[in-house]
Amino acid sequence: MDYVNLGQTNLIVSKVCLGTMTFGDQNTQEDANSQLDYALSQGINFIDTAEMYPVPPKAETFTRTETMIGRWLKNQVRDKIVLGSKVSGRNRGLNYIRGGDDSLTKANIRNAIHDSLKRLQTDYIDLYQLHWPERNVPLFGQYQFDPKLEFDVEGNQKAWVSIQTQLETLAELVDEGKVRAIGLSNEQPWGIMEFLRIAREYNLPRVATLQNSYHLMNRTIDFGISEILYREGLSLLAYSPLAFGHLSGKYVDNAQAKGRVTLFRGYAQRYTKPSVPAACAVYANLARAHQLTPAQLALSFVMHRWCVASTIIGATSMTQLQENIAAYEVRLRDDVLMEIEKIHLRAPNPAP
Repeated sequence: MDYVNLGQTNLIVSKVCLGTMTFGDQNTQEDANSQLDYALSQGINFIDTAEMYPVPPKAETFTRTETMIGRWLKNQVRDKIVLGSKVSGRNRGLNYIRGGDDSLTKANIRNAIHDSLKRLQTDYIDLYQLHWPERNVPLFGQYQFDPKLEFDVEGNQKAWVSIQTQLETLAELVDEGKVRAIGLSNEQPWGIMEFLRIAREYNLPRVATLQNSYHLMNRTIDFGISEILYREGLSLLAYSPLAFGHLSGKYVDNAQAKGRVTLFRGYAQRYTKPSVPAACAVYANLARAHQLTPAQLALSFVMHRWCVASTIIGATSMTQLQENIAAYEVRLRDDVLMEIEKIHLRAPNPAP
């Protein structure tokens, strides 16, 4: 396993990160313990979670993932693990979070981390990220900014908690030792640059990471954001490298195969777009033509992109986890990478 610094911080993380959004729904406490233990044994020191998990989010499962990680974490050497979690934002219809008051106010962020620390049974979170922006942006399969959403039904400008206020609250958490580094998730270019500008102008903590979706069918990071990552020294944490399981190839072979797609029908709208099945088939065929599994092709592509600091993998079985971690040792040949680019140019970003 290889390791990198997170952004401009002194946090050193493995190039593969264990995602946990299935813990508490598809995975039991025993499963979670086994996955966490195995990941550590393979050199993975980076764990990603969120107060909202497991996914899909539901009132009856809200916070289960952090609670399960906490039961495991209390028996570990804490400083050997880099733990990331996230505070939920507004406008996602999750009315059971903080009584429906889901904006990123100072009180809400402070309440969120207080509760996360208690569930995780730790005094600090290494990386604390804003799960999605406070303001109006296209999210989770939406791909166009809609200025009409800036206004309420009466035509009044909606109020958003300012980026400065969000950063000032996060600064307090850093000063208090509850957070070591901060980051963004599901963010857009304007937002990234605003967070950096305001941090610079007001001497506030600088975001270290961007956790966005990145995979063979969603390479929107390559347009604009990748330059920001490079020039500003931010670390991309790539989530959904297998595109909700679509790039594993199993739905190519059997559209009704058991998995998240068939278990949670109607969820994850970015993968219901019309070009997704054909793209999955093309990439699966490419992998098999070169004696690779579709999962190896998809994971290796993301894991070894220059712009990716760490790739967040997840699994519902130990077999999946073992294959996903082992994919880090797979290096795609130049001719395979060239074929990927040809496919991408013919049908770019079918699942943005």
